[in-house]
Amino acid sequence: MQAFARLYHALDASTSSHAKQAALLAYLRAAPAADAAWAIYFLAGGKPRQLVPTRLLRQWAQEAAGLPEWLFNESYEAVGDLAETISLLLPAPGQAEACGLADWMEQEMLPLRGLPPHLQKERLLAQWQRLAPEDRLPCLKLMTGALRVGVSKLQVTQALAALAGVDAKLVAQRLMGYTAVGARPGAPDYLALIAPADADADGLQGPHRGQPYPFFLAHPLAAPLAQFDALLGPPAHWLVEWKWDGIRAQLVRRGQQAWLWSRGEELVTERFPELHAMALTLPKGTVIDGEIVVVAPHTPPAGDACRDDVRNEAPHHSADHAAEAALARHIQAFAQLQKRLGRKTVGPKILRELPAALLAYDLLELGGQDLRAQPQRQRRAQLQALLAAHPHPALLLSPEVQSASWAELARQRERARALGTEGFMLKHRQAAYGTGRTKSSGIWWKWKVDPMSVDAVLIYAQRGHGRRASLYTDYTFAVWSGPPQEPGRTLVPFAKAYSGLTDAEIAQVDAIVRKTTRESFGPVRSVEPSLVFEIGFEGIAPSPRHKSGLAVRFPRMLRWRQDKPIAEADTLASLHALMPAKHNTAP
Repeated sequence: MQAFARLYHALDASTSSHAKQAALLAYLRAAPAADAAWAIYFLAGGKPRQLVPTRLLRQWAQEAAGLPEWLFNESYEAVGDLAETISLLLPAPGQAEACGLADWMEQEMLPLRGLPPHLQKERLLAQWQRLAPEDRLPCLKLMTGALRVGVSKLQVTQALAALAGVDAKLVAQRLMGYTAVGARPGAPDYLALIAPADADADGLQGPHRGQPYPFFLAHPLAAPLAQFDALLGPPAHWLVEWKWDGIRAQLVRRGQQAWLWSRGEELVTERFPELHAMALTLPKGTVIDGEIVVVAPHTPPAGDACRDDVRNEAPHHSADHAAEAALARHIQAFAQLQKRLGRKTVGPKILRELPAALLAYDLLELGGQDLRAQPQRQRRAQLQALLAAHPHPALLLSPEVQSASWAELARQRERARALGTEGFMLKHRQAAYGTGRTKSSGIWWKWKVDPMSVDAVLIYAQRGHGRRASLYTDYTFAVWSGPPQEPGRTLVPFAKAYSGLTDAEIAQVDAIVRKTTRESFGPVRSVEPSLVFEIGFEGIAPSPRHKSGLAVRFPRMLRWRQDKPIAEADTLASLHALMPAKHNTAP
């Protein structure tokens, strides 16, 4: 644990990428493989399932520090990070003990999960007494899942590649699935990451391993339409598809098994049993990249002809608006998918009412052969042939959109909201399937529609974290319940946002929050309504869990409307007007 703690402090103390890389390499060269396995897991973004409830962790740390609750809470607000607060307030330890990271995880931390609270407390207090002060913070960071030291997964990949003397893309492939929830990395897993390149000569994945490929990511396209021809060339050079609102996933079929991985490298097979059953009908050695969506129960996308267009459409049918509209009616809003994502178990009722499908848009492996180096057009043709040969109601082909000009595509893109999509994906027909957000193997662009937006009033504020722990940066926004002439209208909260303002604007808002605070609710401050902001978001849907009856996706502040009085902020009716017609519950 001591060696990892030194690495943590070295990484946290530097802003130099070169220095961070040097510290990481020095640690990996000296660490036992079992310790390095866990270090890579955490630095690449892995987080074990919650070991101790946060409420109890705070309570026991407060008791160990001998502080009243109000003083502990004030300290937490000032510091802004629970792990750092606890590490600063704990009393001096007894005799510190040396222990490797792997032994600490396997013998001390992981066994905490599932113990009765009194035993958890007993073991935690004993652990804190055996950890040196400089080791406590990294340990608590691991426990709370808040390990942030300015090291990206790409930097971890590059360090492993440099250590092993192999291509970074190969290491990125080996790392896929390494940080999955529930993983318990060991020495063999780490040694496989740094094995020589020829160790994969018999197949990068191995015939029975379920790891996905690194996802190819798109770049946002924000250029003016007038520049598209010069920037992109003619539309005929591009595969244009709708950007559907689901979750990105890879379906992996190898050996006698099948797996479903999210883009966040989470294994979600058990959450979508109907997709697992569908995957088992595909040929062995198949990997499909696509989007998981919820579809209308017991209802095909359209009639037989339209269904054929959706699943196996030829290019000359791809711009058929009727087929697109039928598919859009079939695919449900993201809010329906969220009902499944939040469940650990999926019962018959959910499977019946919220069936899932995979909207396929790329074929990465067929017959055990890696197709990623092939041009996009070839992979698309093979994907169409595969779906035609193995039709299944839970496997749909992402429709292609064709047009002779970018101007016409821009007009078609205006239909995105009505179809329930976010805009277009543009994929060059000659592009290989790359690794991450790269342009070296080809390029994908996401040409999204402008975000939905309303003008809303700031009504609550809370301090941020890290370097913003002393500033009020996290805000709750509200819209009016009705128009100005409505008697007794009130402000109804509908979204929280913390991004979009400059440091100078945050400082101004922070000063106003402090001057206009009405009440305090723990860390939250209720403020006198005086500030209006334009709030942007990607989607909106009904939600009985929210006071407004609505939920928005990815809310952020687009601008501070200093020109607008709060009386002119938008209303709930404005939000309802932005919802697709099939979800609009406005009276």
